[in-house]
Amino acid sequence: MSTAPLRILLVTPPLTQLNTPYPATAYLTGFLRGRGYHTAQADVGIELVCKLFSVEGLRRVFAAIEAGTFVLSDNAKRMMRLQKSYLTTITPVMRFLQNKDLTLASRICHSRFLPEASRFDNVADLEAAFGTMGLTDHARHLATLYLEDLADLIKETVGPQFGFSRYAEHLGLSATHFDELHAALQQAPNLVDEMLLECFAAVLEREQPDVLGFTVPFPGNLYGALRLAQFAKQQRPAIKTLMGGGYPNTELRQIKEPRFFDYIDYLTLDDGEGPWLQLLKYFESCRLSVDDRQAVGETQRSIADFQFGEVASAAPVLAGSALLTDTSNLTTPFQRTFLRNAAGQVEYVNHPAPPVHHAEVGTPDYDGLPLTEYLSVIEVLNPMHRLWSDGRWNKLTVAHGCYWKRCSFCDVTLDYISRYETAPAALLVDRIEQIVRQTGQTGFHFVDEAAPPLALRDLAVELLKRGVSITWWGNIRFEKTFSPDLCRLLAASGCIAVSGGLEVASDRLLTLMEKGVTIAQVARVTEGFTQAGIMVHAYLMYGFPTETAQETIDSLEVVRQLFAAGIVQSGFWHRFAMTAHSPVGKNPSKYHVRQIGPEPGNFAWNDLWHDDPTGADHELFGKGLAKALYNYMHAVALNEPLHFWFDFRVPRTTVPRQLIEKALQEPGKPDAAKQNLRLFWLGNAPELTIETKPKKGRPLEQAVLTFYEQAEDFELRTTLAVAAWLYPLLTRLATDYDAKLLLKEAAQTFPAEAAGLSFEAFLISPIWLQLREKGLLLI
Repeated sequence: MSTAPLRILLVTPPLTQLNTPYPATAYLTGFLRGRGYHTAQADVGIELVCKLFSVEGLRRVFAAIEAGTFVLSDNAKRMMRLQKSYLTTITPVMRFLQNKDLTLASRICHSRFLPEASRFDNVADLEAAFGTMGLTDHARHLATLYLEDLADLIKETVGPQFGFSRYAEHLGLSATHFDELHAALQQAPNLVDEMLLECFAAVLEREQPDVLGFTVPFPGNLYGALRLAQFAKQQRPAIKTLMGGGYPNTELRQIKEPRFFDYIDYLTLDDGEGPWLQLLKYFESCRLSVDDRQAVGETQRSIADFQFGEVASAAPVLAGSALLTDTSNLTTPFQRTFLRNAAGQVEYVNHPAPPVHHAEVGTPDYDGLPLTEYLSVIEVLNPMHRLWSDGRWNKLTVAHGCYWKRCSFCDVTLDYISRYETAPAALLVDRIEQIVRQTGQTGFHFVDEAAPPLALRDLAVELLKRGVSITWWGNIRFEKTFSPDLCRLLAASGCIAVSGGLEVASDRLLTLMEKGVTIAQVARVTEGFTQAGIMVHAYLMYGFPTETAQETIDSLEVVRQLFAAGIVQSGFWHRFAMTAHSPVGKNPSKYHVRQIGPEPGNFAWNDLWHDDPTGADHELFGKGLAKALYNYMHAVALNEPLHFWFDFRVPRTTVPRQLIEKALQEPGKPDAAKQNLRLFWLGNAPELTIETKPKKGRPLEQAVLTFYEQAEDFELRTTLAVAAWLYPLLTRLATDYDAKLLLKEAAQTFPAEAAGLSFEAFLISPIWLQLREKGLLLI
């Protein structure tokens, strides 16, 4: 008997980012399609946003508010009086943010086009902030404020769980028990839920899936995923629902809650490729013939008929194109998978199997995602956060895991950190080219925990070799391997920004964290990136175990000096959080803290409460640190004393005022000490001409090397002997990117006798120094 192929649907539930798809479904779609599976994907979050923020959607919102019994704030009352203005502006604003009509920018900025509510209260600061950023950016920020006003109204009234980057996030945060989330799912949907389900119903009808997978990267995706799974099981009772992603990988590793599996049949941990292959093979082995479909009736209900809180039974009934039978008695070679067994208990099955290696995961496939509908927004005036929210960035990883995997605050015991693997640069660029062909977008965000510098070097060389022009940014560690020359190479390949963890700017605490960097090293690395034209964002942390008030203030002084030196352009302070899978969480006594809760429940467990008896009262410092950093990013009040930012007494800093300046003045290694580094030339092949000039009555021949470059041309005049060596060397480097010529190998062919100087002397000559300035790198 024949069987139809399984139909798979992968879903991103609300809400992640407005400007670009979250990459999980694209990665898994590419992997499964590469193995012949019929796979579709949908971003229901962006579909919800586009439906809600439309003329029809806002009319439903306003009508529901008027028909309800809400106690409205003054801000909400004002917005209700401006209904007409919102209805006439919502369509052009959405088109503007989708980059479909940028001519609206002038009207947004220079006329009373947008209705304004409380989000516009601080708009007076925008002229200074956007004075050098351009009209479109200014308008984009104002349009973002406009949408945030509407989101505030929705959250106050018909959709209390709504947020642009989260959906009912509080239900997933530190949810050691499932009770509150389960109770919320038994309630009738609010208006926003209804719109979400309408979007999802259309996807289900179009794709007719047998297997439905949800990625849940954050707590704010959990409620949406379960609400959609609940609906899917009502509409298609035999459907198999799966969940994976960052939230399960960190929060649900000890799940014991049977009710969760009313909604999700299989919960997978860590990378999804391996578990999905095992599950799909299992489903296929349990299928009945398509010819038997007539034995079972189709079950389809409308949204209006859906009984919320009711979950379909596990009895075998028809699901779209195929029938999945009761499989409780079959042997299951599952991998990293939770399920509810026949006894009604949660069971974890993890048969040994090799991982799917990073080189084998395939190319992310964005087919099926509405790439033209995402919104480029500017939420906050932070240059790195602007990259997060503005523009369509293709997400890609250079490597799997972290090559360092030692930081004591990080989940280094989990697979997504601990299993480090790379892929060849040629394969990565193959993937990049394929994604560009599919999406038409050349922006890439490398989402590694910390992209390895040598892998980035090889990637940059491969991009330049093939002439692949992209714009990219990503996360790094501020380690010394990122030399100024490597930074210049990365910039030439399209790198525009990096973000890295400075964390607590204290050498004692950096050592305790096992961060593997020092303040002086961070200063030199960030200067190298800045000199190469690459923006630097620093992740900053306060409240690490045993951190004193003195160390917090000293960290702020280091940060002030970094911004004053112009070598860090963006930053953000995070409060330290102790997690169950980090070295601190696993051994708190080593770090002189005490875990005080929460006790593990039957559901999520990751964020741990702790007491830090030897540290400062960390809660006090957050507001002042954030205020200082915001001003430093805008080059404001850099010379104010540090106590200016706090409304309580703080100690004077003990950091020398010239700490960063002195670190930057430390001399680097001379080129003669870099014999094992590779020569790389960023410029074009030169032209060689010979000029003859009289000198003391005798003709003197001189070689002229002329370089034609993008911004300006330049010449080098030298002896025939040096030119005879230099010209073929630079020509080779300019035309053969596979030429891995080390400096010591070049030295062996240098004509020292004919040139009248040693190679070491040549390395400090004006000719060599000018070439180094113009793009001759040692990497």
